[in-house]
Amino acid sequence: MTSLPGDSDSSGTTERPDTAQAQRIACARCGTPADGPQPTWTCSVENGSRHYLCDDCAREHLRAIEGRLDSAWW
Repeated sequence: MTSLPGDSDSSGTTERPDTAQAQRIACARCGTPADGPQPTWTCSVENGSRHYLCDDCAREHLRAIEGRLDSAWW
């Protein structure tokens, strides 16, 4: 057990994205479509919104991603 009943960890709900939106994802750089989040894709949060990058784009911009550069600088 990691927390006592009634602690903040066990209360509240987890927001889930709309099912239709969750199924249609495209790479933020090249536009490659995917059926939902792919386990090997990279997810980035910029200005409060999620951006997904396919394997190829993530590899191409790996140093910028690790350096936490905003995608506008790539």
